[in-house]
Amino acid sequence: MTDRPIALITGGSRGVGLAIARELQATHHLLIGARTAEAARAACAELESAEPFVADLTDEAALAEAAASLPDLDLLVHNAGISTKNAVIDTTRAQWRQIFEANLFAVADLTARTLPGLRRTRGMVVLINSGSGFFTNPENAMYCGTKFALRAFADVLREEERPNGVRVSSVHPGKVDTDMQREIVEHDGGTYQPELYLTPESVARAVRAAVEASPDATLEVVSVRPTRR
Repeated sequence: MTDRPIALITGGSRGVGLAIARELQATHHLLIGARTAEAARAACAELESAEPFVADLTDEAALAEAAASLPDLDLLVHNAGISTKNAVIDTTRAQWRQIFEANLFAVADLTARTLPGLRRTRGMVVLINSGSGFFTNPENAMYCGTKFALRAFADVLREEERPNGVRVSSVHPGKVDTDMQREIVEHDGGTYQPELYLTPESVARAVRAAVEASPDATLEVVSVRPTRR
């Protein structure tokens, strides 16, 4: 077993998750969360100390099976999630369920399953939220709903775990230059201008700042916005 602190990063095979993994690789042994073994292995191949954590987090049984083999974590980074845009009038109950399963219920489930170990290590939970956890816009009720709920979850978890020494940070990036963001712009019929977006590496450095805060301090809410808009 590694003598490095152990960090699990969900959605760690690409985009912001992979950038976080690269940022932490010099100091942590990484468990790279992905839906497929192929994606997880590809990410692990470029990292200093890493291994796959393969599970469909929206599948309760699959998550339970994967989590059962986890070691005690020093750091849990919730990055996996989905985004979709739809007017309320056109949104079905099944669509509401799908996005809440991915963006909230899976987070709560995995957190609960790893908390005993995090308490033993006096570890940390970092939740990658969004500017949509503070602000709303049309056709975004589902995504904003999950991110507002995720912020509430983080706030409650933080207060519950203070006596146990587990720190909880919410990181709220603005728009980030990722495949997800490009899909949103395409959906809206706009022109993609990458210079107006954060890089995944900028978000990863904000996570690093939260992780490296001294043990007596918690960066509870970190808002990272693009310089240009």
